[in-house]
Amino acid sequence: MTLMDVLVDFARTGRIGPLHCGMPLAEAEDLLGPGRPHPAIVMRGPDIDGYPYSWDGLRLVVTQRQVSGLCIDLFPGSTTKLPPLVLPESETYEATVLREELISALDIAGCLHEVNRGLTFGSQSSILTQPADVCAVFSLPGRHNDVPHLDRHYLGVMHKHTLP
Repeated sequence: MTLMDVLVDFARTGRIGPLHCGMPLAEAEDLLGPGRPHPAIVMRGPDIDGYPYSWDGLRLVVTQRQVSGLCIDLFPGSTTKLPPLVLPESETYEATVLREELISALDIAGCLHEVNRGLTFGSQSSILTQPADVCAVFSLPGRHNDVPHLDRHYLGVMHKHTLP
């Protein structure tokens, strides 16, 4: 399994492996192990809503102790990690995904997508997949990103959120 496989599956299904919006945080932690809670959770306690727990490049947003958001964060020009549950047999992976590469993979998989006008502006573009409603946000790299093409859009985050 590759990172692109994980991204396409997430875009098509709205799930990251067995993880899905609506599942109890305790069930997600049983699968992933304890995550790193956002500092607001540490300060105010586990009942504060809308803050993420993270496992390297994976974030789960929590509302009323239920997973209300799934996010995969990428850092173009570097490597990062996802938990083995999400990307087995990989300690790190190349986190550089060109917009055209993801769009092509979605097209090949038959995953419909459209421009997400609410998050497409300036040097940022975004798509929303159908029917899973997964959002992919792309941007031009900054000077700190070690990428081959400074004039092309790279994937920064893919996320899905449900309303509490």
